[in-house]
Amino acid sequence: MRLLGTLNKLSRFLNRTHVQDLPKRSMACSRFEYVKSFEQDDSILPNVWIVIRIDGKKFHKFSKAHDFEKPNDENGTLNVMNAAATAVMQEFRDIVLAYGQSDEYSFVFRKETASFKRRSAKLLTYVTSLFSTSYVMQWSKWMNLPLAYAPCFDGRVVLYPSEQNLKDYLSWRQADVHVNNLYNTAFWKLVLEKGLTNQEAEAKLRGTFSADKNELLFQEFGINYNNLPAMYRKGTILLRKRVILGDKSRQAIVPLHEDLISSQFWKQHTEILGKYVPGTYDATKPLPRLVELQLSEKQVDEEAKEPQNLSGIS
Repeated sequence: MRLLGTLNKLSRFLNRTHVQDLPKRSMACSRFEYVKSFEQDDSILPNVWIVIRIDGKKFHKFSKAHDFEKPNDENGTLNVMNAAATAVMQEFRDIVLAYGQSDEYSFVFRKETASFKRRSAKLLTYVTSLFSTSYVMQWSKWMNLPLAYAPCFDGRVVLYPSEQNLKDYLSWRQADVHVNNLYNTAFWKLVLEKGLTNQEAEAKLRGTFSADKNELLFQEFGINYNNLPAMYRKGTILLRKRVILGDKSRQAIVPLHEDLISSQFWKQHTEILGKYVPGTYDATKPLPRLVELQLSEKQVDEEAKEPQNLSGIS
């Protein structure tokens, strides 16, 4: 009788209890589950800017295998890099800015992001792998030669507690563009047009300052360095903008080649550090192909979602 009474009480309890009220137990509970204790908590601190920077691995070998133009291959790898970075920004709405040069790209996540619960390993591996696969997928849209083999990129996560720290980081990367591009421009001019060997060109440029390289380019090749394309000298900034097209506007990720180091840049693009509302982009001038591709893809998507015109069908 005592057992029957206990069963009746249990039955009444279960009838009053919803399934969601019952304690949840892991489906993977076993004597082997202790191994999870070896996993490290890699959650990123709150209220800091998260920057993920990816770099090409053995990209000298990759560029040689695909015969990239020296010192800059605008019609090739630079555009592929920008397109791959755009794909990453399309996946992560919390990326407010991306900055790229040569074979590297930096992605800035807003301070409040909760993507992947701010887990460092998840963010790093997803961004790096997505960039790598997007590079391969974008290749045929920009290059006129087949991809010999897939490139490889590594990555790192860096945290910046203040807006000034973030600005200084991006300024550092843009200053690196200037130093490297000025040297590479002078170096490859000496090799390709003067016929110097790599060793001779290195020796000629060893110990020179920026002013010396500028003078060499102007005196020996008639090149005013400041007149070279801004993409080469300043890198590429990717921002979300509302592209005004007549009486309509469409959001797109726009490539800019501006001076990150100046305060004017941050005053003009307040959405980066503010409420993340995209600013406007002047579409009266020819749109970059990167933007045209995005807008055409959106147009196709919108048309695909529209119901078919059934007029005239009885």
